[in-house]
Amino acid sequence: MLQRVDVATIPLNRYASFFGADEIEKLRVMAAPLRGLRVAHINATAYGGGVSELLQSLVPFCRALGIDAEWHIIPGDDSFFRVTKSFHNALQGMELELTQNTKDTYLSYNRKFADLLGPDYDIVMIHDPQPAAMRSLHGRGKGKWVWRCHIDTSHPNPQVLGFLRPFLAEYDARVFTMEEFVPLDLRNEQYAIIPPSIDPLSPKNMPLTKDISRQIIEWTGLQPDRLLITQVSRFDPWKDPLGVIKVYRRVRQEVPGTQLALLGQMALDDPQGWDMYREINEETKDDADIHVRTNFTGIGNLEVNAFQSCSDVVLQKSIREGFGLVVSETLWKGTAMVSGRAGGIPMQMPEGVGGFLVGSDDEYVEKTVELLRDHRKAQELGAKGREHVRKHFLINRHVADHLQLWASLI
Repeated sequence: MLQRVDVATIPLNRYASFFGADEIEKLRVMAAPLRGLRVAHINATAYGGGVSELLQSLVPFCRALGIDAEWHIIPGDDSFFRVTKSFHNALQGMELELTQNTKDTYLSYNRKFADLLGPDYDIVMIHDPQPAAMRSLHGRGKGKWVWRCHIDTSHPNPQVLGFLRPFLAEYDARVFTMEEFVPLDLRNEQYAIIPPSIDPLSPKNMPLTKDISRQIIEWTGLQPDRLLITQVSRFDPWKDPLGVIKVYRRVRQEVPGTQLALLGQMALDDPQGWDMYREINEETKDDADIHVRTNFTGIGNLEVNAFQSCSDVVLQKSIREGFGLVVSETLWKGTAMVSGRAGGIPMQMPEGVGGFLVGSDDEYVEKTVELLRDHRKAQELGAKGREHVRKHFLINRHVADHLQLWASLI
């Protein structure tokens, strides 16, 4: 059997203060015909990325509605995850020469995963490229299979997409974050658009007092009384952490005394992250005002919450982005951002809402300095961002989208 991930049990009435009792009742009515539905979510890791954060909330919420939802992870190792990380990068547009050995490694592991999948489920949700071949290798069975793509596949490497396409075509449905992410080769297949969401009750998003947030930041080695810029992301070239450092050093020349925190989640399925982490540490080793922290140095969800709550400006300098949960997370705290226009970021932060969307390093510097100097403007933008997230990117909408999809399949 694939390894099952334990999840919380959360009474739905706790969400009433965020989106109302009427909304919870609406979800109960939607879920009533699906009560007892057996749903298996399968992904690559239980920690260190947006997919695991989504499932940590989505699965228990659905269980509270009477859906028999489970979450399982695949038992890959470093060799497999190096292959799938290259697939991830290639599907986002990076060059990759696809060798026979790469294909064989990918398929041999997926065959093992398929053999480990337990009894028949009504719905099997496969997340991202890592286990995408499982549907073909497992066989149809009685259930419906859905491939959920969380990355930007608007300009995929044709060689890698061509290799994966026969496996993806066998799914009963495919789910993407945005219409623009649906590759032309898959537009004739059944697909749905479901943007992700955040959970206002999770440790990363629950309300923290200012005093507690400041204590947490001080505990991690920063000075809460100084101006603070933060970026939260995997240590990944697509997130451009080295570019963040360059921007910060230019900002510091105009606003002396500003600190930078780079918070990264190291994940089991991302061995490339360690290479990037070493590169960042080498670049910042002689700069006492740049603080690089990870989940291996005490930065968990609560700490990220505190940094997003207390930062004066949060950056998201993504070059490619599937959605970027950290944007909704940050705006939910009312903190202003300066972000690129990659992927799902503008969806979460339209012009004039939450902060500034920029396209060059000069603009990153200019707008970051503006927000550091104009605290009232930063507060106004952050408040608009929080309201936008409340309306569009909380978990109630996300669950409703899934219930609608499952109902249409069965």
